[in-house]
Amino acid sequence: MRGGSTRGGRLVRRSLRALLTAAGVVLAVFLLVRLVPGDPVATILGDHASPEERAALRERLHLDAPLPAQLRAFWSDVASGTLGRSFRDDRTVSARIAEVLPDTAALALASLLVAWTLAIPLGVLAARFRGRWPDRIASTTAVLGLAIPNLWLGPLLILLFGVALRWLPIPGDDAVGLAGLVLPALTLGTALAAALTRQTRAAVAESLSMPYATAARARGLSERVVLFRHALPNAALPLLTVASAQVAALLSGAVVVEKIFERPGLGALFLDAFFARDIPVVQGCVLVIALVTVAVNLVLDALYAALDPRIRLA
Repeated sequence: MRGGSTRGGRLVRRSLRALLTAAGVVLAVFLLVRLVPGDPVATILGDHASPEERAALRERLHLDAPLPAQLRAFWSDVASGTLGRSFRDDRTVSARIAEVLPDTAALALASLLVAWTLAIPLGVLAARFRGRWPDRIASTTAVLGLAIPNLWLGPLLILLFGVALRWLPIPGDDAVGLAGLVLPALTLGTALAAALTRQTRAAVAESLSMPYATAARARGLSERVVLFRHALPNAALPLLTVASAQVAALLSGAVVVEKIFERPGLGALFLDAFFARDIPVVQGCVLVIALVTVAVNLVLDALYAALDPRIRLA
């Protein structure tokens, strides 16, 4: 009972630290977005608006209020759950985010599926045959995946599978379902798979060299049994650490990929709002991304304790 309450206290402290970190990120964005050149009023009204019209709109949007007053209003909107109102259509930011969040979630899950499906077999194969041709092929593939940016890979996949072969829809076809998700997931998942392949190789190779693997071989177990029953489960913790780091990369990569493939999503909404100087939407998107990252890291912390008894007893 005592140990359970101690673990609960540690989880609460980690949660508070993570939430404070997320609040700091949002506060930094709140300040930086107001330092970016450009006037939201000029963006909304255009160049031909009169000074009176601009002053009236600035007052209606509370952009003439002091910075501390704007910050209080922002946290008030967060507490109310609306996250403020968009400058462009006066809808609540939470409603706009709720519309596109399922699309980003689908892209994120599909990209993770692509990344783990590619990376785990390649990493295990490279670790099993260290220094031999399978290892060299897997390592070369990982390096290529890290070197190719999404800005180049996305259009290349569109030209190959959408234009030349006509197997998959291209941006602008309004494709729904799995067909419209394949190319964006491949673009985003390939970059994630490259880093994960290297980490899988390193973690499995280290597990194969540990004393418990040597003892398993001494008992007459085959190398395949040693690999899948002993080495791979013990390599799960380092891979979970990489997965937690990939969440931020996944969400930031979605910003580019959603724009390339003209998909609705949190990234596309953020970019459109940023260039339109729609400050409440920008702040709301950053807040949601920060909270999702915090939530995923907390879930992975709980998985660490479930998978490794040493963490529970520490």
